[in-house]
Amino acid sequence: MSKSSVDLSVDIAGIRFQNPVIAASGAFGFGHEYSQLFDLSKLGGIAVKGLTPLPRKGNAPPRIAETPAGILNSVGLQNPGVQAFIEKEIPYLRQFDTKIIANASGNTVDEYVHMVEVLSDSDVDAIELNLSCPNVKHGGMVFGSTREGLSQVVSRVKPYARKPLIVKLTPNVTDITELAKAAEDAGADAVSLINTLLGMAIDVKTKRPILGNVMGGLSGPAVKPVALRMVYQVSKAVKIPVIGMGGISNGTDAVEFLLAGASAIMIGTAGFVNPYAWIETVEGIEAYLQDNGCQSVKALIGALIVDKA
Repeated sequence: MSKSSVDLSVDIAGIRFQNPVIAASGAFGFGHEYSQLFDLSKLGGIAVKGLTPLPRKGNAPPRIAETPAGILNSVGLQNPGVQAFIEKEIPYLRQFDTKIIANASGNTVDEYVHMVEVLSDSDVDAIELNLSCPNVKHGGMVFGSTREGLSQVVSRVKPYARKPLIVKLTPNVTDITELAKAAEDAGADAVSLINTLLGMAIDVKTKRPILGNVMGGLSGPAVKPVALRMVYQVSKAVKIPVIGMGGISNGTDAVEFLLAGASAIMIGTAGFVNPYAWIETVEGIEAYLQDNGCQSVKALIGALIVDKA
């Protein structure tokens, strides 16, 4: 099978991505650094750094702590603010043939409404509603950890969303399928999961937390089995598309998530270890399709074979 006969494109909420590999919000910034290493047009999409109504400095350092097979982060949504993103970063990203997903956060429901309204008027392809950041004291996971809180935000912002609305889910809940169904019922066009697992690290010499914020979000290969399980469960519980993430480092990892029911995948932490992880993952998916005689990546989505007892 020749490369030209392999179709890597996927469709999510009316958006056609040229391939299912998307840079996850946070780890990729706005793409400037990685664009010096590879052509961003090779990515299916870029979910930009989490945005807030006004510029934000983020949490006190230290913000990053390495863990076995992963990292803890408590960056705290440092960003230049939504207006600076619209004026400076969107024109930069539009140089590349890739989809732009704006990640929107807020401290209150009204701030989420404002973010969605402003971003809907901008030149982005979709809005990812961040209801799952564990590193802020207001908003984020405060709303996204209960069905009622999530439903309130999504239902309020939906009338203002003139771009596809993706709701990013927290894994720090008892049953993530209930949150996914709540997002769907409230009007989400897709869900993305998982955001980081809440964790912490301690310096036994100083007897103090390593992170300035005490706790932070765990990401990297360590969370992959949990993320894969949750993507599988959510894909069975909702009819809207699922974007999977959590510990994906290569094409094999990505194929696992696609088989589990993800329509696309996001990669974040792996890029700190291997800055070409995104490109190598695209190539890995393509090679898997060729080796297994598949003409389209769509044939993999939800194709997991589960033997019934």
